[in-house]
Amino acid sequence: MSSETQEPVQYDDGYAPEVGVGPHPAPWPEGAPYDPELLAHGDRRNVADRYRYWTREAIIADLDTRRHDFHVAVENWGHDFNIGSVVRTANAFLAKEIHIVGRRRWNRRGAMVTDRYQHVRHHPDTGSLTAWAAAGELPIIGIDNLPGAVPLERTALPRRCVLLFGQEGPGLTEEARARAAVVCSIAQFGSTRSINAGAAAAIAMHAWIQRHADVPPTL
Repeated sequence: MSSETQEPVQYDDGYAPEVGVGPHPAPWPEGAPYDPELLAHGDRRNVADRYRYWTREAIIADLDTRRHDFHVAVENWGHDFNIGSVVRTANAFLAKEIHIVGRRRWNRRGAMVTDRYQHVRHHPDTGSLTAWAAAGELPIIGIDNLPGAVPLERTALPRRCVLLFGQEGPGLTEEARARAAVVCSIAQFGSTRSINAGAAAAIAMHAWIQRHADVPPTL
């Protein structure tokens, strides 16, 4: 079985330290998850240690047995550069799926190749997303600091849901706000009017994790 292309991890400061592991010493482990080319040449991918030398297909299959019940959706009307960061965080918290609403193309740099291990679904517009969510009986939880929004910190997020985020700047569209079951705001205490969209997404996903995930006592 041939291995996946080992794309280099990109860092904003241009410095890319060597990551991963080199060739596996003999004897090689045997079994379906392992990729002979990675065993022979090393594994420099941005994956957790438990997945070293595994094929991409084997990693995805294992993640599919453990994915959480929340979905992440992002409106992408202006080719938002924050989407990559949202995708990376969704992978870290093991979201069920990632949904890109609007423009199909998005800046993948911030994802650091984690999108290769996630199920990414495209919706041409907000109506398509909400129809899909309704068919699966998944409430849409909008995240935006809007008048009338309820504090995320005081909201019991449902186990099965779609966390919907607007793009940087304009936030959620009017249609998204109208179709959401609830819109939650994130408490802020400083002078800024808003926080980065990628940071807001991370806070909301972690709120779900705190309520529903089986968090081990130690790493």
